Amino acid sequence: LTPPDGLFYCYTLLMLMYHTDGSASPNPGPGGYAVILNKQPVALGTEPSGGETTNIRMEGFAIIAALKHAAGKECQVYTDSEFWINVITKWSLAWEANGWKKKGGEIKNLDIVQEVCPLFRSSKATLVWVRGHNGDEDNELADVWANKAREGHRI
Repeated sequence: LTPPDGLFYCYTLLMLMYHTDGSASPNPGPGGYAVILNKQPVALGTEPSGGETTNIRMEGFAIIAALKHAAGKECQVYTDSEFWINVITKWSLAWEANGWKKKGGEIKNLDIVQEVCPLFRSSKATLVWVRGHNGDEDNELADVWANKAREGHRI
């Protein structure tokens, strides 16, 4: 049974859809992240330590900010980071069961991993991968605002 088109349209209007991105330039270097909701930035930030960072770290912080903004509401979080989707939905499960260890060495960005994983698991969020820099208007907007955050812009 397929819902009428209007029903699907109403559902997608009610669903929170976040678009996230992170930036570091050079990489590593100064960084920023952005969370976009309804074509507007709702979270901008940078490395909490204020020091140099990486693109990967900024992507992770963007997902954390989106999950916190959703505050338990059902949502979709769009990211161009396959890395973080894999960390959150696959790899971290084994790492945690192993006492936060993995074969082959240390877990990089463990501080972010240990923050984002419980947030995601207790959320009603779905992570959605989108190809970066490929014409997706919302992903491009998140990229623009992540770069602005790297330059010091805040909400």
